[in-house]
Amino acid sequence: MPKLRLIISLLVFFVAGSPLAFSQALLPYAIEPELEQMEQAGIEMAEDAIQLARFRRTDAALGRARLAVQLAPHLYQTWFILGSLYLQDDQVQPGIEALNQSLALAPADAHANIKFSLGSAYFQNQDYQSAIAQIEAGLQMKPDVSPALFDLGNSYLKLAQYPDAIASYEKAVSQDKNFWPAINNIGLVKYEQGDKEAALKDWRAALKIDPKQLEPQLAIAVAIYSQGKTEEGIKLAQAALTSDSRYVSLKFLEENLWGQRLLQDTEKMFNHPKMKDFIARLPQPTPEVEEEN
Repeated sequence: MPKLRLIISLLVFFVAGSPLAFSQALLPYAIEPELEQMEQAGIEMAEDAIQLARFRRTDAALGRARLAVQLAPHLYQTWFILGSLYLQDDQVQPGIEALNQSLALAPADAHANIKFSLGSAYFQNQDYQSAIAQIEAGLQMKPDVSPALFDLGNSYLKLAQYPDAIASYEKAVSQDKNFWPAINNIGLVKYEQGDKEAALKDWRAALKIDPKQLEPQLAIAVAIYSQGKTEEGIKLAQAALTSDSRYVSLKFLEENLWGQRLLQDTEKMFNHPKMKDFIARLPQPTPEVEEEN
């Protein structure tokens, strides 16, 4: 799931509701007028930060979020927003610190969402064991959250704990049968386990849910090519890469959790003379494309 869209979804989900409802939730008791005005200003800054994040104005959003924390330091929501925006900006350690502060201030019924975000933060920091611990703690409170189950599967995948990864992805799909990223990643696991036919079945299922998704399309191309169907594999790969040339980067594919076996087969396909010539003529990906995905 793309990071920007995930962060914004978390923010909107976490502080959903009208500005008045948000204010009422944050101010459940009588406080002095000056303090109330400061906290109301902090709420407004936090809401501005969310809006700016939607338009990918991360620096401006972070500025608003920092000010929101200064104005309303006792509100766990402002710390959650700040931490989430730090993660969006790849400032992982400040993000973890802000989220931990949010957790310390939050009521029990908000802990699960904060722990899910902490799990994402630790995953981003390549601390997969801590990611698993945080996500599993959140799932004990809210067991049916598909994105959290997906993140848990990704953490297990990075540790090559394949049965646990598949089990987590399957739980995510059981909650949302159209959750194609989980189905796609089951295919990634099975390919690393050497079961190409099962992987192909999963990638085709993911593509059936959303035919526009390029990752399963390219994965299918690589698998077919590795089975000796050279021309068919190249044709599919070229179609995918024409739509988004970022997928020509093995580093980008590794960041999307492609394992070593699949990456090796991808490199072999990319080294075919037809593919090398095709790749050389591809335009460089634009910053706009990178942000939107």
